[in-house]
Amino acid sequence: MTPDRLHSLIVNALTFSRVPLILAWSCCAVAAQFLSSMAVAVVACVLMFLAGMSDLYDGMLARRWNVVSTFGKLADPLMDKVFFIVAFPTLLWLICVQGGNVVHGVIMLVFTVFYILRDQWVTFLRAVASTYHADVSAMWLGKVRTALSFPAAGLIYLYLAFHVAFSPEVDRWFLWVVYAVEVALIALNVYSCVVYTRAYSPYMRRALKE
Repeated sequence: MTPDRLHSLIVNALTFSRVPLILAWSCCAVAAQFLSSMAVAVVACVLMFLAGMSDLYDGMLARRWNVVSTFGKLADPLMDKVFFIVAFPTLLWLICVQGGNVVHGVIMLVFTVFYILRDQWVTFLRAVASTYHADVSAMWLGKVRTALSFPAAGLIYLYLAFHVAFSPEVDRWFLWVVYAVEVALIALNVYSCVVYTRAYSPYMRRALKE
């Protein structure tokens, strides 16, 4: 096996590892809630961290080893979407079953819906633009949004998994930090939709006229 082939396999394995890692996290997060187990929650945190690291290192290693491929460019955002589709509804479920905080539940619901809708809308815009041979590579804003999503999901889970052990003052402070992160990312998603829509609007107009 050539070094380039080995490097490609490592990078693709890192990319695809995001799915089993986030699915395993979801199972552990649910189990930790039912079992009231801090140990299982810690395992879930480790799995979430590893899923986030897979997103960081697959692209980094692909560029370092010069094995960036069309397959990788398509697989990486797909794995990110799987992460969002699994992680954010699971976090919303945790808020609901823990009970009591309706405000946080509503914010997380809006957060989750905006994430999923934004991804579907941008995928649609890219599909239309690609028929006119436009550059549909990810914009810097999309990359920033994705990069921030992994630590944000980890932070939200940290709060939900361990806030029962906090003092009332720390719990209140941590919750406001979580609110701020969620609202900021909701705003970033809205802004991202606007930017992508403006960028691809010429192709949308052409498609509508045909």
